[in-house]
Order: sequence, then structure tokens, then C-alpha cells
Amino acid sequence: MATAMIVFASLTGNTEECTGVIEEALEDLGVDVEVVDCMQADPEDFLAVDICLVGTYTYGNDANLPDEIVDFYEELAEIDLTGKVFGTYGSGDTFYEKFCKSVDDFTEQFKRVGAIEGAQSVKVDLDPNKEDVEKLKTFAKALVDKVHSL
Repeated sequence: MATAMIVFASLTGNTEECTGVIEEALEDLGVDVEVVDCMQADPEDFLAVDICLVGTYTYGNDANLPDEIVDFYEELAEIDLTGKVFGTYGSGDTFYEKFCKSVDDFTEQFKRVGAIEGAQSVKVDLDPNKEDVEKLKTFAKALVDKVHSL
């Protein structure tokens, strides 16, 4: 059975809602899933799973990482995740010029530490609508397919 760990940061509940959709989709595909709030997470825990996921919102006009996930982001740079499958997702607001930039930041961080992108990132404008839910389910399936193809 494939295993996954989802680490997330959510301020308004939108990214947490996306996390729930992905968790359920992965479980429906037979994956053993652990969901961890970013304040309780340790990047080294990704070494024990097949699929590494990070969901985050983007903060403010400068498109910063949320304060609560900065330490996790920095510690992730110190872990070798060569061969691990990863996925990133998050919520944002298209009002801002740099929509969901924190999702892109995590994608690049995972690539720097050798992880394999298992699915294209999903970026949700505010809260997930029906189309977004389908994208998140497709995202989950692509991650599982990638693990099985390795």
C-alpha cells in the first residue's frame, strides 16, 4: 500500500478544505494518508512515505510564505528526497498579482532536494468550487499513478 503525508497551512480554511478533498481522494485510491498541520510537521517525516504533499496559502501583496510554514520550508532544503514523489497545492486570491506564489516556492524547493513532481500543482482561487474539487481528485490520482510507475 502506498503512503502519503500531507503538510498544510491554512488561514481561512480554504487550503484545509482542499487538503480534505485530497486526503479523501487518496484514501479512495488505497493510500494510507497522514495529515499534519505545518506547525507540527518535520520534513524528515517525508522520508517514511511514498508521496510528499504540501498545501499552503500565499500571504499578502508581496506573496510571502505564511509565517507558520517558513521554518518547514527552510528545513525541507536540508533533506534529500531523491526519488520521492511530491505534489503541491494551495489557495490564493487572483486579486493579487503573484497568485499562489507560495505553491510555486514549495514546488521549486522539492525539486532542489531531488523529489519527483508527480502532478502539476493545483491553485485554487479562494475556496474550492466543483471544478477545483475535480482538479484536486485528478491531482491525487496522478500522484498515485506516478508512484506506481516508478
